[in-house]
Amino acid sequence: MAKTRAHVRNLDPVWERITHEGHQAVVEEPLLGGLVHACVLHHKNLEKALSYRFAAKLSSNEMSMVLLREIADEAYDGCAELSDAARADIAAILERDPACHRMLQPILFFKGFQAMQAYRLAHFLWSEGRRDLAYFIQMRCSEVYGIDIHPGARIGKGIMIDHAHSIVIGETAVVGDNVSMLHSVTLGGTGKEDEDRHPKIGDGVLIGAGAKVLGNIQVGRCSRIAAGSVVLEEIPENVTVAGVPARIVGEAGCSQPAVSMDQTFKR
Repeated sequence: MAKTRAHVRNLDPVWERITHEGHQAVVEEPLLGGLVHACVLHHKNLEKALSYRFAAKLSSNEMSMVLLREIADEAYDGCAELSDAARADIAAILERDPACHRMLQPILFFKGFQAMQAYRLAHFLWSEGRRDLAYFIQMRCSEVYGIDIHPGARIGKGIMIDHAHSIVIGETAVVGDNVSMLHSVTLGGTGKEDEDRHPKIGDGVLIGAGAKVLGNIQVGRCSRIAAGSVVLEEIPENVTVAGVPARIVGEAGCSQPAVSMDQTFKR
């Protein structure tokens, strides 16, 4: 008999590791016991834990935690891609962020991960035609996390946003799989045009802190954008660009710059 998704979740190694780390964290720091139990150990799977964290962080006098949790539960039950993307994001952060030593950390402490999961829920609602509710989640993410991602943007799996302050991603932006970016990155437009107006970021791209990529331009897969650069023209695959405006200064330096996170350039 074919396994149902529920059976697969019961054998979920990511969730098993997170709960194991949660028990360890309570032993090591009992004062965090309430937080760890509320966010992780009281839940039967990762989806329920993410739903709780989303609702706890973004609830307000305008939208209760109960309502937000119901919205998130419905989304996770109806869209398996949300679960897959969350696991890929956790794995990406653990692999690429030297400050992350446990899978538990992104769920409890990392606003880049938490904001990305909230964006994913908002995008699901946007795709379902529930656009005002999607805008509400975008607004709350901006207020709580300092990250503004339009729910219409399309973002792949395995995303790592380090530090994550002041990230802006516009409505028609497309971000591929396994992309890494640092704080203050903007994927924006260049004027008041209504239609397709934001960048298209290929798989495996590394975007440095403060970089601005503007307009409906392509950034080739596995390229690097140096910190502080302003990109106004298309970028081919596997190169490094730097400057204002950005220019090609060399090759990407390795086959997977978003994974290596190496932002140095050697001539």
